[in-house]
Amino acid sequence: MRHKKNTAKLGRTSSHKRCMIANMLKSLIIKERIVTTVEKAKVLKRYADKMVTLAKRNDLASRRKAIANLMVRFNTLTPKEAREAKDGNTASYNDDRLVIGKLFDDLGVRFVDRPGGYTRVVKAHHRVGDNAATCIIEFLDN
Repeated sequence: MRHKKNTAKLGRTSSHKRCMIANMLKSLIIKERIVTTVEKAKVLKRYADKMVTLAKRNDLASRRKAIANLMVRFNTLTPKEAREAKDGNTASYNDDRLVIGKLFDDLGVRFVDRPGGYTRVVKAHHRVGDNAATCIIEFLDN
């Protein structure tokens, strides 16, 4: 029996769940709204609120903790990609480099006066293939 257990297993191993949550967090930060199942959204809400709390602190330790939790990988750029990035073209590399900047520069500043509850889960419809309950998880406007 799982009495007094707060974590949801989601039918995955712990490493798979950790990677899935990190990918969903990155997508939520970049797009600010994603559609997923209700169970995944409830788990994701806890992690997203913790990331915004780190972003509100905005110091080096919180940046490093956010990079670790989001599993951000900074791959080295080729000289051509570095020139394009210097010119402002970010299409040459993945969004991982943009996630931390958006989290700390946009979301942290947006919610600096709010004491908590940065995300909203709105239930949507049932998915056609497997009839799973879906919902929309999004950051609040402020």
